Amino acid sequence: MDIENIKGIGSKTVANLKKLNINTIEDLITYYPFRYDVIKRSDINNINDNDNIIIDGICENIPSVFYINRKLDKMNFRINTNSFIFNVVIYNRGFLKSKLKPGTEITVMGKYDKKHNLITAYNLELSLLNNTPRIEAVYHSTYGLTSKQIEKYISKIKDYEVTNYIPDYLMKKYDFIDKKSAIKEMHNPTSLENLKIARIVLKYEELFLFMLKMNYLKMHKNVKGLQRNVDKKLVDEFINDLPFTLTTDQMQCVNDIYNDLVSEKRMNRLVQGDVGSGKTVVSFIAIYINYLSGYQSALMAPTEILAEQHFININKIFEKHNIKVELLTGKTKNKKKIYEDLENNKIDCIIGTHALFTDNVKYNNLGLVITDEQHRFGVNQRSSLKNKGITPDILYMSATPIPRTYALTLYGDMDVSNIKTMPNGRKEVITLLRKNSEIKDVLTRMYEELKQNHQIYVIAPLIEESDKINLENVNNLEEKMNQAFSKVCKTGVLHGKMSSTEKDEIMNKFKNNEISILISTTVIEVGVDVKNATMIVIFDSYRFGLSALHQLRGRVGRSSLQSYCILISDREKERLNILTTTSDGFKVSEEDFLLRGSGDLFGIKQSGDMSFKIADLKKDYKILLKAKDDSLEFLENGEYENSLLHKELIEKVNNLS
Repeated sequence: MDIENIKGIGSKTVANLKKLNINTIEDLITYYPFRYDVIKRSDINNINDNDNIIIDGICENIPSVFYINRKLDKMNFRINTNSFIFNVVIYNRGFLKSKLKPGTEITVMGKYDKKHNLITAYNLELSLLNNTPRIEAVYHSTYGLTSKQIEKYISKIKDYEVTNYIPDYLMKKYDFIDKKSAIKEMHNPTSLENLKIARIVLKYEELFLFMLKMNYLKMHKNVKGLQRNVDKKLVDEFINDLPFTLTTDQMQCVNDIYNDLVSEKRMNRLVQGDVGSGKTVVSFIAIYINYLSGYQSALMAPTEILAEQHFININKIFEKHNIKVELLTGKTKNKKKIYEDLENNKIDCIIGTHALFTDNVKYNNLGLVITDEQHRFGVNQRSSLKNKGITPDILYMSATPIPRTYALTLYGDMDVSNIKTMPNGRKEVITLLRKNSEIKDVLTRMYEELKQNHQIYVIAPLIEESDKINLENVNNLEEKMNQAFSKVCKTGVLHGKMSSTEKDEIMNKFKNNEISILISTTVIEVGVDVKNATMIVIFDSYRFGLSALHQLRGRVGRSSLQSYCILISDREKERLNILTTTSDGFKVSEEDFLLRGSGDLFGIKQSGDMSFKIADLKKDYKILLKAKDDSLEFLENGEYENSLLHKELIEKVNNLS
């Protein structure tokens, strides 16, 4: 039911509630407080200067009210607690003067100023506190809508039926209170203990539903895959013929993919590995396996530059084999010919951006889709292919590794392979932390790299100067770099406000070593391989998360040349020092997870329905693991088929398959 139907809520309030994404009655009752204030009487014999105190007593005198301006008043009076008399000042409560007569019982809440024996109150009530602490809910509010008003509107909802998604046997197992009681307790806590119980129930339900959907997808979505019969010896011969040796992790990953592709089950696998760990080569081998089985492959990259790089590299790998590869991006001129060749099965592998899945593109027998995590193969693309009668195997590549336990949970609908070992010949990037006052040392190190004809990335958090925050910006750094190195080399600028053509032009110049210093925001493409780039300098590095900095660090160290990452910051030294002690992306991401939480690390709704009203993946990880196990048990015992969840789960699978 929409909130417009709640008695006493007008159009202005409805508009304000919608600012908070509250559109229905269900949204309103599940708009939980973000904190609680515990109100209990202070011990007036043991209060200190600047303490926030709560006292009760009687009004000692007739209050005086002063009007500072039309919208601000100040009221003064005294309160007598029988033991002490305190002066009280409170703002914008002048309308209460007529009710505050001498002898009126009141409770005052505010900050105590010992020198002036003064309480600057933020609230007062015309009643006495009892000895039982009162717990007040505090809600996130918006302009035109206070926390108290939200509380009032929630209290208007009576006897609203809620659906309890936790199975009865689990409710009994954990001795949970019912959902309706839990929601009521959240908004009107009767005690701290009861509030804790209610929070656990509601958190568990959210996480149980999330894991149930993830596990259901994994168990039911990809029942039937494409039929393949590929001789493993041919794959091994291809790998042995590569100009380099695969690492142990790469080989394990290839084996995982091979087993998926020759099995009856449709592949839905995530390959996550550190920057430069060799995920792309693994994807090329997957394409070769798919080619041997007679199917077409599509490799989708997040940017045109990265797509072009993949196209060049895959042709080097496949030059000894009769495999036809084409590139399809916005700049491709012979699109019509490519469309025809794809439909007529004259192309074995197509590489491009999201253009690979537009209506114009018709595949003859697409068997494998490989996509970057930045551009995950979503519901729309899958539905498009499904409507064309195509259900390919899907392989995701992620350059943002996350700890395995989190990956297995968050990507519960996928199988996960990890690549941790780095290719032979790669040197670890040396990471240094420098203050702004040490910029001369940084410039000297940059000059040493430039003298060897090496290239450098310089990163700023902003494009232009800002009046609100004092940070380095791209335009300012371009001027500084030109002052320092204009006689030695050329500089270039890259940022998000530039057109795609401008970005490509600058990036290609950098790849071709026509530009020695590239000054950029974080727009520099993940995966772009400039082997001659040996240094990245990141200004105001405290502004970035550890995982983001680690990704930026991955732009260098992509050859046998020794490379460097210099973090410039006067703040958060302890946090940034983590990067100077490890180059393991899994360790970095785990620290980032602990420091920043799941939202920053994984992105909003990146995996399934990760938009929780009360649960927190970092704080509630133990509950999440329990919900994961319980959801698997629930699915395996078949009880879900008779539950409220069955129809919802079926719809979920049909939408995502």
